[in-house]
Formats: sequence, C-alpha cells, structure tokens
Amino acid sequence: MEDRGFGGSAPERGRTSAAPARRTGWRSDRGTSILEFTGFLPILLFVGMAAIQLGLIGYAANQAGTAARTAARSESLTPGSGQGSGQSAVSSWLNPSVGMAGDGDTVTATATITVPSVLPGINPFGPITRSVTMPTDDRGGTP
Repeated sequence: MEDRGFGGSAPERGRTSAAPARRTGWRSDRGTSILEFTGFLPILLFVGMAAIQLGLIGYAANQAGTAARTAARSESLTPGSGQGSGQSAVSSWLNPSVGMAGDGDTVTATATITVPSVLPGINPFGPITRSVTMPTDDRGGTP
C-alpha cells in the first residue's frame, strides 16, 4: 500500500532527513504587522489632516464669495445694509470681515475670511478675499 503523506514519521511526510523539523535561530513573525502599522500611522494622520485642511480652504473660499455677493446685492438695493447682510450670510465661526466701497453707479463688496487651521497656531494659508461689484438700483432715474 502506498503512503500518501497522512501520518507517519517526519521523513514519510515529505521531509528529507537533511531539513530541520523546526527553524532555529529565527525569530517569530508575530507582532510585525503592528510595528508596520505604528510606523505608517503618522503618514496616515498627516494625509487625513491635509484632506481636512483642503476641505476647510474650499469651504472658506465658498463662504467668502457668498458674503461678498450677498453684501453687494443688499447694498445695491438698500444703501447701508450690505456689511451686516454679508456677515450674517456666512458661518459665524469663520469671523468674516466685509468692506464696502462704491461710487454712484456701482457698489463693491469685499469679504475676507481667515482660513481656520487644523493644527492650532500654524496657519500658512493666510486670508481668502473675494470681491463682487454690482450696479446700484436706480429707481428714481429715467426708465
């Protein structure tokens, strides 16, 4: 009857007599995956924080455009109301700054928002500024 490798002594299971039954002098591979993860974790955190920071930059730019557009529209319809309207159109935690300028025919609103930083105390991006110019509402003039 032929032995198919089930049971028997070590040479009968496919080992040669020259091959050791146990690895000696080698350490176990246990724990290597946690070491690799621990080494890679700072890179993962940095990539995640960079993604959040890019999202904040985009959100701040969008909010600055909204504040400038709202302030210019409000000021063109009702003089004196643009600055308050622009600031109230933006999330208050962004601390927007809205400035108004204009001559008799147009009004220009400039909104400035400082980009919040993911890491406190480090802000390499500076403020984001958006300006919008609109014609004033000429209701008393000629048609």
